[in-house]
Amino acid sequence: MNQPGNTQFNEQIRERSMKMAVDVRNLLTTVTISAIDKPIVNQLIRSSSSVAANYRAATCARSDAEFPSKISIVLEEMDESKFWMEYLHRIGILQDLYTGSIQKEMDELVRIFSAIRKKMKER
Repeated sequence: MNQPGNTQFNEQIRERSMKMAVDVRNLLTTVTISAIDKPIVNQLIRSSSSVAANYRAATCARSDAEFPSKISIVLEEMDESKFWMEYLHRIGILQDLYTGSIQKEMDELVRIFSAIRKKMKER
């Protein structure tokens, strides 16, 4: 749940997850996408924006039980986003030069969401 002491942290992570989703979308507008790869690109856009949307929902959780459930969804969507980024890189659509900073942020967000989930499970 959104506890008073966590407000600043939650806002920072909300902003970081939103920025990551926007960066992914903006990156994808700079590359040529074939018709066969458009569904994959769309999936990456959906999963990365879902991270931001679901984290926002988690911080508005109605109960202590709902928060860890929502964080688990956030972590799953973050992992899926990382998968699609790697897949698009491996098939040559995305280059290291363009994806490096986004992948680094994704890695950091995974660690943050994992730590949050672990802490919630320990309670």
